[in-house]
Amino acid sequence: MTEALVLAGLFLNAFVAATLLPAWSEVTLTGLLATGQSSPLALFLAATTGNILGSILNWWLGKNLLRFQDKRWFPFKPEQLERAQGLFARYGMGSLLLAWAPIIGDPLTFVAGILKAPLLPFVILVGIGKAARYGLIVLGVTWAMTGG
Repeated sequence: MTEALVLAGLFLNAFVAATLLPAWSEVTLTGLLATGQSSPLALFLAATTGNILGSILNWWLGKNLLRFQDKRWFPFKPEQLERAQGLFARYGMGSLLLAWAPIIGDPLTFVAGILKAPLLPFVILVGIGKAARYGLIVLGVTWAMTGG
């Protein structure tokens, strides 16, 4: 497989992993690092960029889908929205540093959109958290492969 396809595949996997759909970009990144499919920096950049853009999609969906909250198919109940809004209000924009975290990260970016969090601070905070996570994975796998 060519390097461009490897990077595009990782980018897409990381993008999907940041949405409300299930995907495991950490496993993909680890496998690609372990098999030397591309440089660690290129893999880091592909995963981080894809994951940040997926979070921006969540933000946009949250911002634009609230008008459908009375529909049966809407994914959140009014009580859930109230609770999420309360948590976001309590911990503020800084909570977006946890957008990388399993279980809470993806809904957090959706709620940020619902609450109309400003896009630039959203991208910066989400980007810091996601880059730190992927950076630690790259460093850990690289360290483990070199014998520590």
